[in-house]
Amino acid sequence: MSTIETSAPRTTSPASAATPASKDAKPTPTVDVASLGEQLMGRWAEQRRASRALMRTPEFHRDPSLGMDAHRARVLGQLKLLVQRGEVHRAFPAEFGGHDDHGGFIASFEELLLGDPSMQIKSGVQWGLYASAILHLGSPPHHRAWLPDALTLATPGVFAMTETGHGSDVSAVGTTATFDPENDEWIIHTPFRAAWKDYLGNAALHGRAAVVFAQLITRGVNHGVHAFYVPLRDEKGNFLPGIGGEDDGLKGGLNGIDNGRLHFTHVSVPRTNLLNRYGNVDSHGVYTSPIASPGRRFFTMLGTLVQGRVSLDGAATVASKLAMTIAIRYGNERRQFSGGDDHEVVLLDYQRHQRRLLPRLAQTYAMSFAHEVFLEKFDAVFSGRTATDADREDLETLAAALKSLSTWGALDIIQEAREACGGQGFLAANRLTQLRADMDIYATFEGDNNVLLQLVAKRLLTDFSRAFAKADAGGMANYVAGQVNEAVVNRSGLRRLVQSVADFGSTARSVGYVRDTESQRQLLTDRVATMVDDLASKLRSASKLPKDEAAALFNRHQNALIEMARAHGELLQWEAFTDALDRVEHEGTRQVLTWLRDLFGLGLIEKNLAWYIIHGQLSDHRAQAITDYIDDRLLPRLRPHALALTDAFEFADEHLRAEIATGTERARQDEARDYYAEQRASGYAPVDEKDLVSGRKAKR
Repeated sequence: MSTIETSAPRTTSPASAATPASKDAKPTPTVDVASLGEQLMGRWAEQRRASRALMRTPEFHRDPSLGMDAHRARVLGQLKLLVQRGEVHRAFPAEFGGHDDHGGFIASFEELLLGDPSMQIKSGVQWGLYASAILHLGSPPHHRAWLPDALTLATPGVFAMTETGHGSDVSAVGTTATFDPENDEWIIHTPFRAAWKDYLGNAALHGRAAVVFAQLITRGVNHGVHAFYVPLRDEKGNFLPGIGGEDDGLKGGLNGIDNGRLHFTHVSVPRTNLLNRYGNVDSHGVYTSPIASPGRRFFTMLGTLVQGRVSLDGAATVASKLAMTIAIRYGNERRQFSGGDDHEVVLLDYQRHQRRLLPRLAQTYAMSFAHEVFLEKFDAVFSGRTATDADREDLETLAAALKSLSTWGALDIIQEAREACGGQGFLAANRLTQLRADMDIYATFEGDNNVLLQLVAKRLLTDFSRAFAKADAGGMANYVAGQVNEAVVNRSGLRRLVQSVADFGSTARSVGYVRDTESQRQLLTDRVATMVDDLASKLRSASKLPKDEAAALFNRHQNALIEMARAHGELLQWEAFTDALDRVEHEGTRQVLTWLRDLFGLGLIEKNLAWYIIHGQLSDHRAQAITDYIDDRLLPRLRPHALALTDAFEFADEHLRAEIATGTERARQDEARDYYAEQRASGYAPVDEKDLVSGRKAKR
């Protein structure tokens, strides 16, 4: 097993001079960084560490001096190195040199972001989308014909799903595949400009073949979207007859990927190029499928490709850990403004700096623990251990919820980390600006986050209407709890926090009623339950309305649907964090992580205080007490452990590659302090004008 060492390894969290303990205070707990790091690595720790060891090598690092063309060439070279190192076969069958290790493949793939996000995403296009589509949508003859070259990169591939006119609405793509019985061929055609395949990795330069998603038409019947294997270019890189395209050009980020557009003008491919696991056409043009329902067939096909969302959730978490490590290390060393006795104050000792970074550190931990639950679920489904239709549907809902929250979360976390590092954070050498630019597209590819959350909301409402249409509040609570975890959670129903009679005056006593685990669970779960119940009531008539009126009704409540789904996703993250606490054996680590979990949970409640007050679940006084508890208790308690909590992410300096996170700032600060101390000791320090003025006033 590979090991990762930081430049300043620690086994426990240090004490902080910023929060001196009184003689009556309890001893400050310590964090066992090594064991916490092991827990964060999760089930596939060996695969993660192996990938990280690779990412310490300069040949896998992004070179910021390169222009777009050179960057694209470098990234293609990096993919070839990954093939040489045997890093791309893990998820594929043993027949093709793989290990059938779906979870390990995703875990190692996520860590490629530490080298260059462009390399990670281009790898995802080649092996996570193109090759995986052949594997999961094709049959054994397709596997034998095309997988070997896909895995070795002999055939760089394109995943041609997205269209200019239909991004997230895959079922409505305009490209057609019409069966020609005379020649036993498919005719692939883009009938109008909006049907061009767009934003495709490998399409502008490197792609030699594509998996093209098109409407399958045979005998005059459209059987919906299916996937077809279509050669694109000859050995010299020239488009084949009937195929054309454009380079998407310079983008806001990820410019090491050659994104481009493709269009097809009556392009013929053999009938057997239909990836036919879920739908086949014989030589007479007769269509058959093991799944009778067109809608269910479509979602089953797309569900086999859910690993893209799994990996984006994990990559966003890795990026957030990277940003938090850089910002907290810098904040723990950078000094600004006098704190008395000629000593400037470390940034992280300022409450506002703690308010900016520590809640986002808590969010990063929640994302990390939730992702491990997600990855376990993914591996169970794709390995076949739990692969029922219900399991797949649960996985797709989980993917839509967590991918949305983590990619949005990463953008916010990286931006706040950048601002918290001031001008140093804006320097490209410290990586945060480029990381933010590269992550920007994560919020809209593999499914626009707003669209994905609507899918989550519809799933919640569908399940509710099936089983709990007449349920009382207790039944609703059980329903939401069941959506979060298979364990029995508040099965007797959630009690309401009605505080109409009395609140206590002290912050400690008042917040005590909402800060414990069960009360946080109650408030977060009850919010989701209430939102589901409320929307179900408002949308109940939709099934009886004409299609256009039903669509208008949903549109009027679209924002509420998305907010409900977001609340559900946040509850999933909180539950994953809470479950992780039960697996922590070290007492000090468990205490610090409990404070961090409380910061995450109470932060979610604080963010939605207006909702809780309007719905009578928190009084004004208790709402204020939550904010006071965060500021007065949780932030000071967590401040001494901020560095240890990021050290547990196990990043080496070669992963960070940010000068301000590798001790340089501490050296600058120490040099400055030593300079002024020497001046004062020597007696040559100039007298401050303000001291002269105050001295004259004292004499008078």
